[in-house]
Amino acid sequence: MFGRKKNMSDIPIEVPQNEDPFAEAAAAAPQLTAEQAAALQAEAAKAKENWMRTAADFENFKKRAAREKIESAQYATAAVLQKVLPVLDNFEMAIAAAQNAKDAGTNSVQSGVLMIQQQLKNVLVESGLEEIDAVGKPFDPNLHEAISEQESVEVPDGNVLQQLRKGYKLKDRLLRPATVIVAKAPAKAV
Repeated sequence: MFGRKKNMSDIPIEVPQNEDPFAEAAAAAPQLTAEQAAALQAEAAKAKENWMRTAADFENFKKRAAREKIESAQYATAAVLQKVLPVLDNFEMAIAAAQNAKDAGTNSVQSGVLMIQQQLKNVLVESGLEEIDAVGKPFDPNLHEAISEQESVEVPDGNVLQQLRKGYKLKDRLLRPATVIVAKAPAKAV
């Protein structure tokens, strides 16, 4: 009575040998003709193809969404930087005006404005802002906005003769094109 406790592994289980567990279900299922089987295989192939196409479309969507998220984060500062560019232009005009004035009192103001301008430029460069250096380089309509042409013997034809307003890029995106005057070859006298 108080002998050994029976374990579940001690209970014999009878498993029929050589019996297919699905044989009964297969026998009850209606038999398909070759045409019906081929039609079902074609439908299965079409469903598999649709599923694979949908899975590929979803993967492409996930990749595109991730790329757009990264790009929007990279260029989120673009709108703010475009509003700051005129301030940077005004600093440059103030420095040029102070250099032309050459009064004793303007030297300290000029050095203060220069320090503020440099500090602002450093912050903008850290944010990914790049100046477009245009003078002497070939005119590129993707980076420059030409407002006129001027004859020149010093600068080759089609190159930027003068830059009127600096252009800027944010990483690889153009924020503002450089406003330039393009050199052209002098007209030959007849």
